[in-house]
Amino acid sequence: MSAPVLLWFKRDLRITDHPALALAGARVLPVYVIEPEYWALPDTSARQWAFTAEALDSLRAELAALGQPLIIRKGDAVAELARLCRRFKIAHMVSHEETGNAWTFARDRRVAAWARGAGVDWQEVPQSAVVRRLASRDGWQAARNRFIRAGAADAPPALAPVCTADLPERIPDARALGLAPDPCAHRQRGNHKAARATLDSFLSTRADGYRAKMSSPLTAERACSRLSPYLALGVLSVREVELARQATPVDRPGWKASMTSFAKRLAWRDHFVQKLEDEPQLEHRCLHPAHEGLRDSDAALLHAWAEGQTGVPFVDACMRYLTATGWLNFRMRAMLMSFASYHLWLDWRDTGAVLARRFTDYEPGIHWSQVQMQSGTTGINTLRIYNPVKQGHDQDPEGRFIRAWVPELKAIAPAHLHAPWTAPNAGAVLGTRYPEPVVDLVQAARRARDVMWGMRKDAGFDKAARAIVVKHASRAGGTDRSSAGAKRAATRKRPDPAQLSLDL
Repeated sequence: MSAPVLLWFKRDLRITDHPALALAGARVLPVYVIEPEYWALPDTSARQWAFTAEALDSLRAELAALGQPLIIRKGDAVAELARLCRRFKIAHMVSHEETGNAWTFARDRRVAAWARGAGVDWQEVPQSAVVRRLASRDGWQAARNRFIRAGAADAPPALAPVCTADLPERIPDARALGLAPDPCAHRQRGNHKAARATLDSFLSTRADGYRAKMSSPLTAERACSRLSPYLALGVLSVREVELARQATPVDRPGWKASMTSFAKRLAWRDHFVQKLEDEPQLEHRCLHPAHEGLRDSDAALLHAWAEGQTGVPFVDACMRYLTATGWLNFRMRAMLMSFASYHLWLDWRDTGAVLARRFTDYEPGIHWSQVQMQSGTTGINTLRIYNPVKQGHDQDPEGRFIRAWVPELKAIAPAHLHAPWTAPNAGAVLGTRYPEPVVDLVQAARRARDVMWGMRKDAGFDKAARAIVVKHASRAGGTDRSSAGAKRAATRKRPDPAQLSLDL
């Protein structure tokens, strides 16, 4: 009997629409390696591992139902894969291409070097529309659409039982991996059943009013798809979600608009993951080099922001909500990053790592692109200096969200809740029950605008920005600025000083 194919699972913990599984065939050894070195990185957390462990448990059961349970090993990927290949005389290994962080990229290069030296044929296949070694963004959107139209990959109806003994009895918990305690009481569950239920409920009822409700944390929790953690870990694929969306009837009032907007978000997701694939240094270096060394490292301000203790109620409420749930709607993520970068003048690498750990749905391609966009370091996007007080009034006009997450302000009257330092009884609350603002919002925003727009007038700034546009700007609407729009954004005049909340 021929040797089995080793199927290496990474961030693709499913059997539906799994091109690598379809390619590997029925005689397959499915393997997942828990890598302690990865889980010691500054962008990983116990909440992410808890979600992953649930997804692994679900995948193991689904593969067992097909006839071959998932083999789970803990250790260095090269060592564990090599050990399994020797034991089962494997000469062919299949996995999906991965766009992860710098660590996973370096690990994959080590695996590739080992495979070449060991005579193991390692075949990587795309699981999304992201393209390796993309020569140009021209035509990328059309290629993505063709990938979606190709339809979902079919899983084998059954798997040959290659190895059903010598399997670990349990998946290690976060403590066993040395992860710090990370309570996240309202985290989403990671299993495939929860993923499908989330998708079905969104496409059947929750998407009603999607475009209008996605901006406020009061309504976004239900109205947003909430599929991001399942997409990030590959419990669902973008293609199967998009195909399910296309199959959803749109005969209800406003439903077509919701589905169209959601489709653009799915395309937007691929667009930004492609950015990291094309520019891996996005995780570590400013996309526009003029911004290197621009901002500060202030441990006290970073701690206040991370713990929801800045003295700015809407900012603190959003951060505390994120800490408790592992999720936050997009506009509020952007505001948190903007506030940290402009008002607190903190370096995006420090604040980005904090958010990465808090997000159960941490997706490096989206995260680091957005962290840089909201920090103004891409050089091609409009500067978005959010006014957190105005955002609070716009998205939480009655203060219900602030009341829920910043209970220290219960003595502050509604008229002053978004800016408690203006309340007549501020002295009885601020500095004791709740901190005073760590910065003067108006002065901090003014300073940030002066510095950032001033840089865009410097000689050579525009030339570098144009090169970034050519490489990264979308050629299609709905995902990012067009090339022409990005060029205008890089050099446009400063906005009115009173304009602190820009378009998103």
